[in-house]
Amino acid sequence: MKTNNLGYPRIGSNRELKKASELYWAGKISADELLEVGKNIRKENWQLQAKSGIDLIPSNDFSFYDQVLDLTLTLGAIPNRYSEIAKTNSALDLYFAMARGSQKEGQDVVAMEMTKWFDTNYHYIVPEFTKNQKFELFSTKIINEFVESKKLGITTKPVLIGPVTYLLLGKEKEEGFHRIDLIEKLLPVYFEILNALQNEGAEHIQLDEPFLALNLTDKERDAITYVYNEISKNFPSLKIILANYFDCFGENLETVLALPVHTLHLDLVRCSSQLDDILDSGKLANNVNLSLGVVDGRNIWKNDFKKSLATIKKATDALGKDRILIAPSCSLIHSPCDLDLETNDATLTPEIKQWLAFAKQKIEEIVLLQNFALDEVSLVDSVSFEQNTIANENRKTSKLIHNEGVKNRVASITNGDDKRRNLFAIRRFKQIEALKLPLFPTTTIGSFPQTTEVRSWRAKFKKGELSQKQYDDLLQKETEETIRFQEETGIDVLVHGEFERNDMVEYFGEQLDGFTFTKNGWVQSYGSRCVKPPVIYGDVSRPNPMTVRWAEFAQSLTPKWVKGMLTGPVTILQWSFVRNDQPRSETCTQIALAIRDEVVDLEKAGIKIIQIDEPAIREGLPLRKEEWANYLDWAIKAFRISASGVKDDTQIHTHMCYSEFNDIIQNIADMDADVITIECSRSQMELLDVFADFKYPNEIGPGVYDIHSPRVPSNEEMVHLLEKAASVIPVNQLWVNPDCGLKTRHWDETKKALIEMVAAAQQMRVSVENIATV
Repeated sequence: MKTNNLGYPRIGSNRELKKASELYWAGKISADELLEVGKNIRKENWQLQAKSGIDLIPSNDFSFYDQVLDLTLTLGAIPNRYSEIAKTNSALDLYFAMARGSQKEGQDVVAMEMTKWFDTNYHYIVPEFTKNQKFELFSTKIINEFVESKKLGITTKPVLIGPVTYLLLGKEKEEGFHRIDLIEKLLPVYFEILNALQNEGAEHIQLDEPFLALNLTDKERDAITYVYNEISKNFPSLKIILANYFDCFGENLETVLALPVHTLHLDLVRCSSQLDDILDSGKLANNVNLSLGVVDGRNIWKNDFKKSLATIKKATDALGKDRILIAPSCSLIHSPCDLDLETNDATLTPEIKQWLAFAKQKIEEIVLLQNFALDEVSLVDSVSFEQNTIANENRKTSKLIHNEGVKNRVASITNGDDKRRNLFAIRRFKQIEALKLPLFPTTTIGSFPQTTEVRSWRAKFKKGELSQKQYDDLLQKETEETIRFQEETGIDVLVHGEFERNDMVEYFGEQLDGFTFTKNGWVQSYGSRCVKPPVIYGDVSRPNPMTVRWAEFAQSLTPKWVKGMLTGPVTILQWSFVRNDQPRSETCTQIALAIRDEVVDLEKAGIKIIQIDEPAIREGLPLRKEEWANYLDWAIKAFRISASGVKDDTQIHTHMCYSEFNDIIQNIADMDADVITIECSRSQMELLDVFADFKYPNEIGPGVYDIHSPRVPSNEEMVHLLEKAASVIPVNQLWVNPDCGLKTRHWDETKKALIEMVAAAQQMRVSVENIATV
């Protein structure tokens, strides 16, 4: 019986990668210095796992930005627009240009599209494919890192996204083919990689095919069969670990059980039933091992040893211990690094901390489970087993968890609580009369740049170096300057900038009962962007208003409308570590009622436009379509509960980013937000097509520039995008806004971009007026 890890966090225990990457982008450190930071993180990760007792330690799970982009560069699938950059820049700068765009030294190219990694809050860079796509071995990163680990005395298990999943993660950039048709062109480059790894001494190779958890077509399943038969035929001595995660194999199981692989990895946290399905089928080949993903790689709760050992025993009784590997359910990239860094009992109380496990502790859990399963440590005498049992029992019986008042309020929800008083068609006329906005009204998504100075104020306030009044005075000054800038620029609907907020979820969680926080519980969202998800451990309620004060203050500064800015219940749920002792729908409804209370209070304070952001609605979809209806029922209802306590002339906005809406456009319409703003610039307004085909009835703001890139788009670019939008959506339904919040941008580029954005909107108004006159 071996221990098997699928991947480890790459940001560093103290976010070393984030800090180094941003210094490099700012020109403050060299490429060699950045590469050295990456090398040190990899070394620490490998040595930690080796010391803990992990048998199969992953390599190539490290990335400077994104593992899918790494593979795109490895395979030479570089879009043509980067050809000049490839000629004149290093591979590292080419890589970052593909991720972030580039606007320097006369070069101006947009970034590749970005979207969510399955149903997680991690974002990946979307591969782009053409009908005559060529693949070649361009980067040897995966080989280099395997050799690097060997020099440290550690023979790792290289990890690679499987070829079918890689193609399905991408997009066709022209018509006339399906990307899966490229499999025969792609496979030879995989063979080149596998051959090089084998020559360097690699024994195990992990190929991740998480698309096996989705509903595949026959053609896609045939591609899986073709790929793994070809790999087996050409590399008979390599031990291929085929990893699936985030759900069951489902109807793909029969295909999978016929594959000539060494090991199948199962996510037994998200799909505990599939072990029985496999054992009962009698179709698992005698030479195929099972990697049991019994430790939750996506949440922070301590493993239940009793439950996991029962699962392991079932597998070993059927197959024998030598055919079993103990593993996390998925890569630990979705977990914070180390619970040992949480030393502040005021931030994370000892009672709650005893219930948790981060990546380092999950590694220890995997090894302990192996020891227990092999009878190398007696359960009766084991302190670790006893502590685990006590912690899990304490959590079940803790008085912190339950609030009867919250439970009763959820139980008393009526059918009318999730509906506005009148249909949008009626509300719209009342809002037009009340708000008096121009055609193509301009706004932003909420946040403005959180400069180093603003973050330093927050840090000093937390340390007690600034009093509450001093801190508030600084925030008020920054808010007023932001209001004045927006007025001067000519933006129609203003925002206060959110300078008092650390994060769009954490800020609310800090003011809600049932949440707790960590000091160092960071996980990667994309690139250098790290988030510190709150921990929902108990029933959720809102003891006091959360945003009213700052919204009221900002509105008092200007005669223009200022939006109230909230995060929606589904996004708060999705972007938190959620309790696993009750249905997620129950927790989401509790959050929805808390947000509803805040919306009502904002309206009472004179805020006529309120934005409830729900960027995570799409990512929360179950991977299997047969489970969508149940999720969408409670998720959409939760949003409507949060938004439906206001009058008709109060305008409710929502925002979504980096999502595909084709399959759920009716559900998006069912949310009944008066205005929806969406990411559209990286896809060049492609996402609008589904809204146009559906004849989406409410108002819509397609993002006209990409805030995840440092480049400043021209007025012409934004006018072009607005013209594309106006060609498919009636102009009286269109808003003008960036793709997302501006928190991560710098003021200089923000000001330039917003000035161009307002000019683009004004130009569109003139064009429409001229057409109307003619």
